[in-house]
Amino acid sequence: MAQFTNDRRAVYSVRRHLRSICIFLALCGQSSALCADDWPQWRGPFRDGIWRETSLIQQFDRDEIEIKWRANIAGGYGGPTVADGHVYVTDRFVSETKQVERVHCFDADTGEAAWNHDYDCPYEGVSFDAGPRASITIHDGRAYSLGSMGHLRCFEARKGTVLWQKDLHDEYKIRMPIWGISCSPLIEGDFVILQISGSDDACIVAFDRTTGEERWRALDDPASYSSPIIVEQAGQRVLVCWTGDRVVGLNPHDGSLYWHCPTPPKRWVRGCASPVWNGDRLLISGFFSGTLMLKLRQDRLDVEELWRRVGPNEKETDGIHTNFAEPVILGDYVYGVDSYGELRCLDANTGDRVWENLKVIPQQRWSTLRLIPNRGHVWLFTELGELIISRLSPTGYEEIDRAKLIEPTHLQLPSRRAGVCWSYPAFAGRHVYARNDKELVCASLQQPE
Repeated sequence: MAQFTNDRRAVYSVRRHLRSICIFLALCGQSSALCADDWPQWRGPFRDGIWRETSLIQQFDRDEIEIKWRANIAGGYGGPTVADGHVYVTDRFVSETKQVERVHCFDADTGEAAWNHDYDCPYEGVSFDAGPRASITIHDGRAYSLGSMGHLRCFEARKGTVLWQKDLHDEYKIRMPIWGISCSPLIEGDFVILQISGSDDACIVAFDRTTGEERWRALDDPASYSSPIIVEQAGQRVLVCWTGDRVVGLNPHDGSLYWHCPTPPKRWVRGCASPVWNGDRLLISGFFSGTLMLKLRQDRLDVEELWRRVGPNEKETDGIHTNFAEPVILGDYVYGVDSYGELRCLDANTGDRVWENLKVIPQQRWSTLRLIPNRGHVWLFTELGELIISRLSPTGYEEIDRAKLIEPTHLQLPSRRAGVCWSYPAFAGRHVYARNDKELVCASLQQPE
């Protein structure tokens, strides 16, 4: 089994200590400047959907949040990311003569365009074609983007210079999922890791993040739409990915398989949400597949199934049948949104339902609610473009305040409802950054001095 070098172990040890220090200071109410974060990748600094910044507003002062700046963009599902004073987002522009995917970089404070890059990208066999799915990952001065058809780009983050690029569709003979390639790039050590559904045992592929050269490939599984995460288990770093067939734990340095748990698709592959990790618990939730809770063994690299709750269909559900919004684990309870917009609380030890709330968002198929924990509160971003400040506990849902942030638009969910905002917002520098199919907006959430 491949092991870390001493240098790499030291790097990860420092990262863990820095993370612990920041969390401790946030909980203790110490210097807020120390915990002002970027949001440099999918679901935040640690890819866990938790917002750790301090000195935030406790309620809104109006029904509509004051917008600091707006920038015009086109359609897309990928949420914005923020790093080093810049905001990154992708979209798809279609005219009578061309179809292109675009990568945008804006000044995080003013919204002024810093650079943009586009490339020809006709969508072939991709349903729900509003635009790219994956969020851009910023790491060590580089920006990594992945388009719906498998166009992978590495940019100099501040200038937009293309450092290397790959057409994964052709190179890996991608078995294109019906909703396109959706994995947000994951940086681990010297690698950028993707789930791409390639042929010849290339469901998951690791590339050298500096050169773009392939370093390893793994599994012959079909891809899901889920983005992988890194967990710590039995003293090791473990790459966890939900493929179209199973949940797997891999050695992130060579792709070798540590463990797996079958999750055979019900009807078809529909897994979108990333795995959710909390201590020795690992949770998976899908629209048709319901909820699976695994225990990460700490005496060896293996897992145990704690419980699995699946209803007979998408309306008669058990557990949480999420569309694509990750649940959260807070203590011994799981909170998440079900298939038709039901906000639920489950016992994390058994999967039993503790309560359900039907009034937070409208009850409609695929109704979506993003849950972002922050210092005792849970911020909710609704598909109607609202921000909600709430408390979630075993006793129920408490809504503190809600306000409008951005208007829903129609490309992400064509011909249904009055539009949606399905993209994950970013929370950085005590601001929120959100997009629809027409614009990217920024608003301050900082508590007044």
